[in-house]
Amino acid sequence: MRINLSQKKIRDSFVEKVQQLSGQNLLVCYQCGKCSAGCPAVAEMDILPNQVIRFAQLGLKEELLNCRAIWACASCLTCNVRCPKGIKIAEVMEAIRQILLRQRLDHVDINKIPPEKRKEFPAIALISNFRKFTS
Repeated sequence: MRINLSQKKIRDSFVEKVQQLSGQNLLVCYQCGKCSAGCPAVAEMDILPNQVIRFAQLGLKEELLNCRAIWACASCLTCNVRCPKGIKIAEVMEAIRQILLRQRLDHVDINKIPPEKRKEFPAIALISNFRKFTS
């Protein structure tokens, strides 16, 4: 993957928005990898949790908004507990998801799922679906 870095990307409003929504200072992360080492969902991710933080630090908006990792995160908070700097990584993941959802972009199109399958969804899935239309 070729990545083009610039001051413009690092100082982009996207980085500020992620920090504002998550309440986290992304620059505190020094990439120890403890969050990734303890993540139970890492097998489903295309980039590791610490890489999500690094991409956000560097303003790699498109790469983050197109990755599977933010959707694979189960918000189990293991990463938060393991972080020696106290960064709440699950909140950063949620902030990135919220940025997409506020643009009405989701990785799942509910209309493409047959109605009989939708009946099998747990109630929490329905509640989570409502959240994106109220933010």
